[in-house]
Amino acid sequence: MTEPAIAERVALSQFTTLELGGPAEHFIRVHDRGTLLDALRWAKARALPVHVLGGGSNVVIDDAGLPGLTIRLETRGVQSVRAGDVVELSVEAGEPWDALVARSVAEDLAGLECLSGIPGFTGATPIQNVGAYGQEVAQTLRRVELLDRATLQVVTRTAAECGFGYRTSALKADPERFIVLAVTFALREHGPATVRYPELARRLSQARRSLSEVREAVLGLRRAKSMVIDPLDENRRSAGSFFLNPVLDAEHARRVAERAVAAGIIPQHSDMPSFAADGGVKLAAAWLIEHAGFAKWSRKKWMRHKQTLRRGAFKAAFHAVKFDVPMVLLTEDELRGVLAHELGHALLGAYHSQSPGNLMFGDLREASGEVSDIQTKRMHSSYAFGTGGGVGWQWKEPT
Repeated sequence: MTEPAIAERVALSQFTTLELGGPAEHFIRVHDRGTLLDALRWAKARALPVHVLGGGSNVVIDDAGLPGLTIRLETRGVQSVRAGDVVELSVEAGEPWDALVARSVAEDLAGLECLSGIPGFTGATPIQNVGAYGQEVAQTLRRVELLDRATLQVVTRTAAECGFGYRTSALKADPERFIVLAVTFALREHGPATVRYPELARRLSQARRSLSEVREAVLGLRRAKSMVIDPLDENRRSAGSFFLNPVLDAEHARRVAERAVAAGIIPQHSDMPSFAADGGVKLAAAWLIEHAGFAKWSRKKWMRHKQTLRRGAFKAAFHAVKFDVPMVLLTEDELRGVLAHELGHALLGAYHSQSPGNLMFGDLREASGEVSDIQTKRMHSSYAFGTGGGVGWQWKEPT
């Protein structure tokens, strides 16, 4: 075994999209598979825990940092194989995702264009079946090359073997088992762009549907929501888009629409944002949350509403009735279910960074109890390494 070049006490804030995170006890940047194996063996010989970091989105790291060895996987490379009008791109895990999407669009390869602007590395995309604006990687992924952490053997899983679902996979269900080494996508040359998401369709005319036009439209929508990592955007710092749109049965979705109409939020049922989904109707989580008493926030608004956030923001969802939230769409039990089960990570994180002026989201499962003091109660996040765009939420005082 070659002795890996392990660094000590490296600040992880420089490797996360939140630009926060304490030091890694031991740290290495890996650019090839041989070094990855050497690093894993080095950690095993010392009985150290191992954390694998990709692009640093969808992750919240404690100010105390991470014990053991943190590996930042930076392997690069893209190989293409053509079979008729289908081009397979085999992509190393450390390739920046949006650069891959840009390349596919430039080469007129359809299948990834709606996934433009998502931060992170390619290796994270199959873990949660990354998707946006009507596309998800399960639709084009052909196979995944994995390193089994128990045996240090390389194995390959087909798309069918990955167990893909809505923002989930078999890899996500067993996060300590494998490290993604490479992902292969099958894209269609000169294929049509995917325009099935209503917000995107409204942005484009019927005559303008090329891959490049769809990519630019998606980037425009994401920029308007501070969901593109842009150094010039003061609201760019984000843990990623970790909200899942809840999927309800048709009858439950109808009842939610009825309450929205009765409350005067929408004039008729069909105006509620909803989409057909496997097993039911998918509602827009962002729309539900905003109309349950939360609104988007920016850094400027944060400075004005800091005390309001500290008083009630992250208790509000589980204790909505106590705080007199205008619960016009969901009953308390329904909101509890949507937030706790469907959204996974979000409003109840109650993770307060020691870094001045930063309020972050931890893991909902660890915040389901009463949080007595938002400023001092520390909630350790789970380490969900993945990709996503960014959005924050601010408590809105009832009127």
